[in-house]
Amino acid sequence: MSGGTLPKRTVAAALLLALVAGCGSRDAGRMTNSLFNPQEIPLETYSAEQIFERGEFEISRNDMAEAATYFGEIERLYPYSDWARRALIMQAYAYHEDKDYPSSRAAAQRFIDFYPDDQDAAYAQYLLALSYYDQIDEVGRDQGLTFEALQALRDVIERYPDSDYARSATLKFDLAFDHLAGKEMEVGRYYLRRDHFAASINRFRTVVEDFQTTSHTPEALHRLVEAYLSLGLTDEAQTAGAILGHNYRSSDWYEDSYKMLTGQGLTLEAAGDSWLRQVYRQTLKGSWL
Repeated sequence: MSGGTLPKRTVAAALLLALVAGCGSRDAGRMTNSLFNPQEIPLETYSAEQIFERGEFEISRNDMAEAATYFGEIERLYPYSDWARRALIMQAYAYHEDKDYPSSRAAAQRFIDFYPDDQDAAYAQYLLALSYYDQIDEVGRDQGLTFEALQALRDVIERYPDSDYARSATLKFDLAFDHLAGKEMEVGRYYLRRDHFAASINRFRTVVEDFQTTSHTPEALHRLVEAYLSLGLTDEAQTAGAILGHNYRSSDWYEDSYKMLTGQGLTLEAAGDSWLRQVYRQTLKGSWL
């Protein structure tokens, strides 16, 4: 869905390398290869800085897998250096851009474990969250990764509320949350089309109670009206319609429910003492406003 971005401290260097690669990629490539050739000279003979620069060069060439390999070598050869710390976050970034999400997640987690107070820890946590978020598939598939993304995004928001990544994490959290509600709606519609009304009601109830801030709530209430009317449970259908009328009067779902209920001589008002009546009371208190 959305790729990672480089941590701020390395952006300038990466941009410079990209410009060099773009303006004179052939010359730059020949120069780098002449100065750095691990096929002829053992990698151990190069300094951590030289290997790091090679990793950045590979990023400028968009060879993310090769870049990740070089950054990983720094961690192996110079494990206690400052270059190893810098290389680890860059490795997480390179793996993510290469869509090797498990490896990106592992590198990001190591950074968090080793350097929890570093200024790039927020970025590492954000990359970890993206490693789940960017794998969220269409609504019809298993949503286990969506749950993982939500938890990881929440960690960014709660642990690093003042970071540059908190706002982006919040936006992605809302989208992932909406995605889960969409899954419930899809299954509910499936049951409803096959006249499995009790099963469909359970799905739509989940949306109304657990995902009430998402874009799917108006339709969930309308589908509840439809399902309850099919079962002859008019009190519940009226109450669902009343909630729609209170919160979503301008929506097409309200119009559809209004026609459905009034067509059977029913009004859109809270009736009975079902779970929906409690939701209606919460609505009157303004918890949804």
